[in-house]
Amino acid sequence: MHETTLGLRIDVDTYRGTKTGVPNLQKILSLHGVTASFFFCVGPDNMGRHIFRLLKPEFLKKMMRSNAPNLYGWDILFKGTVLPGPVIGKKCRGIIRSIAMDGHETGLHAWDHYQWQAHILKMNRSEIFNTLQKGFESLAAITGKIPVSSASPGWICNDEILEIKERLPFLYNSDTRGSHIFFPMAGNRILKQPQIPVTLPTYDEIIGRRGICEINYNEYLLSLIKPGQLNVLTIHAEAEGIHCLNLFENFIRQALSMKIRILPLSELIKEFSSKGLSRVVSKEIKGRHGKVAIQANMRRELKK
Repeated sequence: MHETTLGLRIDVDTYRGTKTGVPNLQKILSLHGVTASFFFCVGPDNMGRHIFRLLKPEFLKKMMRSNAPNLYGWDILFKGTVLPGPVIGKKCRGIIRSIAMDGHETGLHAWDHYQWQAHILKMNRSEIFNTLQKGFESLAAITGKIPVSSASPGWICNDEILEIKERLPFLYNSDTRGSHIFFPMAGNRILKQPQIPVTLPTYDEIIGRRGICEINYNEYLLSLIKPGQLNVLTIHAEAEGIHCLNLFENFIRQALSMKIRILPLSELIKEFSSKGLSRVVSKEIKGRHGKVAIQANMRRELKK
């Protein structure tokens, strides 16, 4: 019988998530002897600028369904708008460093999460590299370790970004949604940094849909984790680390009781030695606003 493994990816998008959510998650993971992959934003928290996206009906609908004001806090509206965005790496240096010292993987999410989501696809190659390098160097200086990986915010990525990432010494990247670990094809080139795609839906994508609520959320999520296949879950420090903290701890307890081995993403490279080639395409998925980077031959159920 195949062993069941789960790669745990923790995205840290904001100052609030870093200051409050990360220490909360750190305590729970330590209590249960679990290590994970943390992806940090280290530049200014300008997430308040997303307020203009509320004018788009689909984005507003998602925000209300997932109860985003409680998840992210009303003060997010002021970050980078009325007030200058706090530089997360400076304000929360000790917290970020303690994650690395605890044996967790530390990877780069972005220098500026808002900038990536709103503008990365409009930037030229030099601008893309500069924002990646700025985040990479800042995170390395904070942790005293070379970041092992990167994960594009909102799964917003394309071939050009993947090619540029190869100029930095990442062991792997996690920029896509998909079904198995793969080497990306960009044009006629096979890129050298493997992709570890996220295979499972996030909290905000499924809560409030198809009868999923906090009572049956963990049961549903656990039912999607299968032995012998790649299972990768993304949680957010702003959600599972604060508002949904008890829900997440119960998930960890239940997963461990089911003999599911929870790992940092790099450990999955050892677990799954077979890696195919795939192109990365941009498509919409249910429960998420806008298009995301998807493994071209990904499993069908994610596209339903």
